Amino acid sequence: MELKIIHFYPDLMSLYGSYANVAVLKRYLEALGNTVTVEAVAHGTTADLSGADFLFMGAGTERRQKTALADFAQYGEAVKAAAEDGCPQLYAGTAMELLGKTVTDADGKEYAGIGLGSFTAVQSAKRLVGDVYGESDFVDAPVVGFMNKSSVISGVETPLLRTLQMGIGNEGEKTAEGFRFKNVIGSHLTGPLLAKNPRLLEMMVRGIYARRGVKLPVELPVFSHAEEGYAVTAEQLKLRWQTAETANK
Repeated sequence: MELKIIHFYPDLMSLYGSYANVAVLKRYLEALGNTVTVEAVAHGTTADLSGADFLFMGAGTERRQKTALADFAQYGEAVKAAAEDGCPQLYAGTAMELLGKTVTDADGKEYAGIGLGSFTAVQSAKRLVGDVYGESDFVDAPVVGFMNKSSVISGVETPLLRTLQMGIGNEGEKTAEGFRFKNVIGSHLTGPLLAKNPRLLEMMVRGIYARRGVKLPVELPVFSHAEEGYAVTAEQLKLRWQTAETANK
């Protein structure tokens, strides 16, 4: 198949190695025999989302987030239509906040999001940092990552991670994290998310194939370094939170 990935604002929204989410997805799809085109959408330009198989925006500073939002608003209805149609999408870090109802900055100024979700984001001068280990309802393995954000997210009805054994979620310590709507996921977990979590990567690929009406091969690509890296990270984080729980009893 010929597949197209839309990458919003790689020049603005590229913190924490976010671009690697696109790189690892492209590599996986090519390993399955597909031809993959990545279309970078720059601020101030126009893109047609109708033929896209995957939409992505990476993390950016809070200042750059507002610049991206001013431009991204033009795609709001197209992004929501693609989401309803089952198009897989990933919004990393501060990009996730653009999917909600509003974003309020540290000075109290409110910005309208595109409204895919009904949640709100309120930013402050305080940064929330730490490792995360949690579980979701749709992948059969724990999800791991690193958190570095300044916002509290309220009103998410369908989180990416329903339970955190370790780390900071949407509304604070060990609360649910991220956002999910059909094949759209948003998360403040960095690392980057798909490179650190092979099962989430596989979930995105399954979504792409399902939307195209194409059956995945029984034997899927296995990237041994990614699998080994995930296994070590998950094991060490699990050991840390279990040790902490035991010490607190």
